[in-house]
Amino acid sequence: MTGRPLVVLQSFPDPRPTTNPYIVMLAEAIRRQPGVRLRTFSWRNALLTRYDVFHVHWPEILLEGRTPLRALVRQLLTGVLLLRIALLRTPVVRTVHNLELPDGLGRRQRFLLARLDRLTSLRIVLNEHTPVPTESEAVTILHGHYREWFRDVPRRPQVDGRLAYFGLIRRYKNVQALVRAFSGLPADSSLQVGGRPSTPELAAEIAELASGDDRIELTFAFLSDEELVGIASAAQLVVLPYREMHNSGGALAALSLDRPVLVPDNDVNRALAQEVGDRWVRRYSDSLTTQTLDRVLADLRADPPDGRPDLSARDWSTVGAAHVTAYRRALEPASARSAAAATTQPRRYSW
Repeated sequence: MTGRPLVVLQSFPDPRPTTNPYIVMLAEAIRRQPGVRLRTFSWRNALLTRYDVFHVHWPEILLEGRTPLRALVRQLLTGVLLLRIALLRTPVVRTVHNLELPDGLGRRQRFLLARLDRLTSLRIVLNEHTPVPTESEAVTILHGHYREWFRDVPRRPQVDGRLAYFGLIRRYKNVQALVRAFSGLPADSSLQVGGRPSTPELAAEIAELASGDDRIELTFAFLSDEELVGIASAAQLVVLPYREMHNSGGALAALSLDRPVLVPDNDVNRALAQEVGDRWVRRYSDSLTTQTLDRVLADLRADPPDGRPDLSARDWSTVGAAHVTAYRRALEPASARSAAAATTQPRRYSW
C-alpha cells in the first residue's frame, strides 16, 4: 500500500437530509485524515471497485428492502459481497452500535449476519462496557459530540420547569413512562416530546396518556435540526427514560447543547457522568417516577450546573484519527492482532 491512500468502503450510502448526524460527521472526520480515501456504499462500489477495508455499522440494513422482492435481491447481493470479502481477504471492521439483533429477522438474514460476523477482523465499541466475543479484538472509540453540528442552529431561551424528550420514539425508549410520571408534577411544569413514533399504535397510546393535560406538547414527526435544537434548548432537563440504554446519541446531543440529562443508572451512564460531570448527567434507578422528576427539577432550580459539560474526549479530529488507526490495525496480520488482543480483557456479546 506504500504510495497510495488507504481506501475504506463504508456500509452507508451518500448522506441525505434524514441521515443520522453521527454518520455524516464520521465521514467528514475520516476524509480530513491524511492518506485515506473514503467511499460510501453502493452495490457497484461494494462489488466492482477496489477497497482495502470494509467498515460496517448496522449490517442488517444491507438486507432490507421496501418490498419482499427487493429484500431478496439485496440479500443475494450481500451473499456475493461476503464471498468477495472472503476470497480477497478484505478486512471487515464493525462498529457495535447495538447489543442485540433487531426483531423480525428471517433465517436467511440471520445466516448472512452470522457469516459477516465471522468475517469481522476488528470491532469498534463506543464505550468500554460493550461486550464482544472473547476471541475478537476490539478498540474503544468514543461517540463524537454534536457541538459543531448544531453550532449555527438558533437556540430558544430555557423555560423554567420544562422537561423534554426528542428522537425516534420506539417502545423500548419508554416515552409512555415519562408522560405518566410527568402528569403528577406541579402545574408550573411542562413537557415537550418530539420525534417520529415507530408505529401508529404507539403514537396513539402516548397521545391518550397526554390527553387533557395542556402542559404536554407532542410533535409526532421527524425533527429537523432547528426543531430538535428548539426542543432541547428550551428544556431545563432532557429526560431519556429508556428501558435499555447502551449508546445514546440523544444524551450526547443534549449535552452538546449544554442541557443536563436524566437517564437510567447503569455502567455506561455512570461512566458518562464521570467523564462530563455528575451535575450534567443525572441518573435514576428502577422505574422513572414523579418523585424523581420533581427532585431533579428542584435541584436544578436551586443549583444549576456551571459552564459546559466536558466533551473534550469526543472531538471529531480525535475520533477520525482513531478510526484510521483502527483500519490500519485491521490490515495487520492476524497473528499480530491476536497478540495485541491477548493483552486486553476479553468480553462477550449475545450474538
